[in-house]
Amino acid sequence: MKAHVNSILLGVRDLDLAKRFYTEGLGWTIKDDWGVSVFFESDGASPVGFYGREGLADQVGTRPEGSGFSGLVLTYVVRSEARVDEIIAEAEKAGATILKPAGALPCASATWDGRGPPSTRRRSRSCCSARCISARCTGT
Repeated sequence: MKAHVNSILLGVRDLDLAKRFYTEGLGWTIKDDWGVSVFFESDGASPVGFYGREGLADQVGTRPEGSGFSGLVLTYVVRSEARVDEIIAEAEKAGATILKPAGALPCASATWDGRGPPSTRRRSRSCCSARCISARCTGT
């Protein structure tokens, strides 16, 4: 099986609040609103959608209660640290609670420069200048 995700569907406690936050607060555009779920325009990426938490839990055969880290992280990559600050400001203005300040990512990726035969290729380190953000929309 190939690594491919058709869509990302997240369970939220308050679907109306989540829709308002992402449309009015962050400017996302709704593609499909089915009443019990909503999907947003994805600009070519995997579409993101929300479903009532209880209904989604019922669909997968589990309980809707839960707390703590769920083991799921969604990332949004930007090209500059200045854009990170803009995104944080936009999210806070829309009602998000910043759980952890943005911080530098560790320098952990190693890549080959691709020149010459394998025995002569140089290994180089690439450092990320991006920062991580942890945020949540209160009530979702």
